[in-house]
Amino acid sequence: MTRKYFGTDGIRAKVGDTVMSPDFILKLGWAAGKVLANGHRGVVLIGKDTRVSGYMLESSLQAGLSAAGVDIRLLGPMPTPAVAYLTRTFRASAGIVISASHNPFDDNGVKFFSGEGVKLPDDVELQIEQYLEQPMQVVPSGKLGKAKRVDDATGRYIEFCKRTIPSSEALHGLKLVVDCANGASYNSAPYVFRELGAEVITIGASPDGFNINRDCGATAPQRLCDAVVSNQADLGIALDGDGDRLIMADHRGEVVDGDEALYIIAQGRRHDATAFPGGVVGTLMSNLGLEIALRNLDIPFERAKVGDRYVMEKLLAQGWTLGGESSGHIICLDRTSTGDGIVAALQVLHVVVNTGRSLHDLKQGMQRFPQKLVNVPLSKKIDLNGSETVRAAVRDVEGSLADRGRVLLRPSGTEPLIRVMVEGQEESLVDRYAEQIADAVREAAAAAG
Repeated sequence: MTRKYFGTDGIRAKVGDTVMSPDFILKLGWAAGKVLANGHRGVVLIGKDTRVSGYMLESSLQAGLSAAGVDIRLLGPMPTPAVAYLTRTFRASAGIVISASHNPFDDNGVKFFSGEGVKLPDDVELQIEQYLEQPMQVVPSGKLGKAKRVDDATGRYIEFCKRTIPSSEALHGLKLVVDCANGASYNSAPYVFRELGAEVITIGASPDGFNINRDCGATAPQRLCDAVVSNQADLGIALDGDGDRLIMADHRGEVVDGDEALYIIAQGRRHDATAFPGGVVGTLMSNLGLEIALRNLDIPFERAKVGDRYVMEKLLAQGWTLGGESSGHIICLDRTSTGDGIVAALQVLHVVVNTGRSLHDLKQGMQRFPQKLVNVPLSKKIDLNGSETVRAAVRDVEGSLADRGRVLLRPSGTEPLIRVMVEGQEESLVDRYAEQIADAVREAAAAAG
């Protein structure tokens, strides 16, 4: 059964659209309360990022949950992974995050965690959607849910993050730039690194409800790179609006993306079978250089579909603990239950401190392959496997690349287009090959009418 409202990461839309309006979110809170509390009174936590619309949506969710007879704990602005952690520690029925992650301020979204601090499976999301189609029935007044604010939520999360590296380890002597994207981590991330002994220069930590992700954070790391160089810092850490992505910068102001961070963490753990059982999970978009670099360390590597929920599924299926995406979603299941930018940064810093090597030096074992992505718009859906023109173009390019390159074609999950990706050692050839395949896709689309 296809989900009507839920995407790969909750429900997300422009504020004011049908699904991101007060009346829909009120009904969503009620439906979620009916499903997640499972007939019990239950407690549900609500956290949010710094978007101005968060006030409105938080009130609507709170009212809907109360109408379902569920108690609410309000966390205020908190990173998405903090809500997952606190949901577990409070033994709550569920956690809800109001955030559109790395999107602009005028978008917002709602995503859910189970009582175990993991994202909801598809069947539970379908149950919530089924309740959304039913008339809303408010419980009797004596059974309405109550709401309380959790005043020490930020402090609890800061202490949790600090405990994800050895208690004997400190960051004394390190000078860091931390970019909080004017988002949910502004009141936690700088304190984590500072309390561990680092000198911290903070940017992107003055949210006003409108500037989240604007020219800052993990999706716009140039500001971080410039600040690292101008302040002669050892490295920089950039998070996104809800704090679950990590992009770094080395002392030369060069970007270190999620693939490179994964490589560094794996490199530091490879001799510890207890902390690092098995291998690493990436995605179809993970750089080929990561796969080759891990192979050189005798570390198994597998690819999942794009999306951190699919990385999580494969990690659990394999019994592994480390995975992520080049965009900076990094999951360390031996430390926490979901992707966490602060926790991932600490794992990289652990390797830096333990080895005495710079971030720039540590990433040298992975050679990034040039990657070209071409989006081909479609007027109607086409069957790529049924097109001999496309198959021939792919065979030709794959034959030229041999084992030193990669081709990927996949339909977008949100837009009417085909994504054509080619990786290889020579950038000029990669660009040419990507356009060659894209032309074949355009020809097939034209032939399909």
